[in-house]
Amino acid sequence: MTDTGAAGQEIFPILTTADLTTALVFYRDLLGGTQDYQFPETGEPTFVTVRFAAGQVGLGRQEEPGALTNDRITLWLYVADCDAALDRLRSAGTVPVLAEPADQPWGERMAIVADPDGNRVIVASR
Repeated sequence: MTDTGAAGQEIFPILTTADLTTALVFYRDLLGGTQDYQFPETGEPTFVTVRFAAGQVGLGRQEEPGALTNDRITLWLYVADCDAALDRLRSAGTVPVLAEPADQPWGERMAIVADPDGNRVIVASR
């Protein structure tokens, strides 16, 4: 089954952290990454990406202390068409859809599914 709109283009992990500042120091300052994105653009960030030579990691602030279940790590997968990718996943009949496709304030469209082990996978298009 080939659908270019649903095919993955780029994937990166997002780590959820209770202390975003300390995590950023670790990945950026101690491991030598470069912070290349912050949301929101000004003020206290809730999400940043740190880029390395051949990859990146997202760091997201934990919204509810102590509430982490199986979402300490989330995978973010970029596809050409978020809706087409979700249709393909849904047609398999075994992929739990946690959030339907929705436009985000930063300009991307995303949906959330669970992989076979219950890990969150965000499927997004730019």
